[in-house]
Amino acid sequence: MTFTPTRILIFGGTGTIGSYITTSLLRAQPRFPQITLFTSPGTAEKKASQIAKWKSDGLSVIVGDLTSSADVKSAYQSSQADTVISAVGRGGLQHQIELLRLAEESNTVQWFLPSEYGTDIEHNDKSPDEKPHQLKLKVRKYIRAELRRVKVTYVVTGPYFDMWVDTAPGLESAGGFKPEEKKAWIIEDGEGKIGFCTMWDVGKFVVGTLRHPEESFGKALKVQSFIVSPNEVLAEYEKQTGAKWEVTKTPLDDLKSLETDLWAKGNPRATSATLRRIWAEGGTLYEKNDNDVLNVEGLDSLADAVKHALVGGYKANTF
Repeated sequence: MTFTPTRILIFGGTGTIGSYITTSLLRAQPRFPQITLFTSPGTAEKKASQIAKWKSDGLSVIVGDLTSSADVKSAYQSSQADTVISAVGRGGLQHQIELLRLAEESNTVQWFLPSEYGTDIEHNDKSPDEKPHQLKLKVRKYIRAELRRVKVTYVVTGPYFDMWVDTAPGLESAGGFKPEEKKAWIIEDGEGKIGFCTMWDVGKFVVGTLRHPEESFGKALKVQSFIVSPNEVLAEYEKQTGAKWEVTKTPLDDLKSLETDLWAKGNPRATSATLRRIWAEGGTLYEKNDNDVLNVEGLDSLADAVKHALVGGYKANTF
């Protein structure tokens, strides 16, 4: 099957990671012939200025309800999309099953990239039981059982460095960095390596995937900006700030206890604690990643990522 994506439809393209993907697609050279954003009426109003800027860069927009099969079917038909990119957040992962069903029924959609950016949900034998993975695993199960015509590719990026360095108020012991206080919280001895992707590089890797359809069909591509230890991150922060930081080290067992307690209390931040435990246990490491498959150039270095974090990181980004 020789295939080149020309008409791209994006769901969740204004969200936390979706904004990086949408912007990267619009900036890609050579340009993609058609890029269409499907968004809700509320988002179209709330993010009108951002969407207007993207439209000036060539974006087409369809306003509709993600949970309406009729709206989604109409979007597939009107855009004549051959490639669908989902960047829906955790709250919308379950809706992807219907997006996939309708894509399979359509006459145009050939390729679908589900919202898999982040932690590898099939990394090891413990992965099937991890609570944050369940909806994504359900989507993969549906794909394996029901899709026959549409090709699927998962772009698995590991943790976003931009968000990993952030501390959650009251959950500092789970890990993170506070530049304004020159404080860091690190799991165990800080020597365990973690494979990271910056949020801008997620967008670059999605573009790279679209440039290599034949090599990407049917695969879960594991891609990374860099692989470093928390201690290396700390050293870079200290280098760029010219100061020695105060470091608190949290034993892995303490993180596990925190995770268990948060789940028992129904605290939504339990997901973050679980993911940080997974990363600390080596859940982002491989004998070899798939960067070479995509040949993406200009990826961020650790120094780039820390520099960006020090000026506000993803919270200060404009698109």
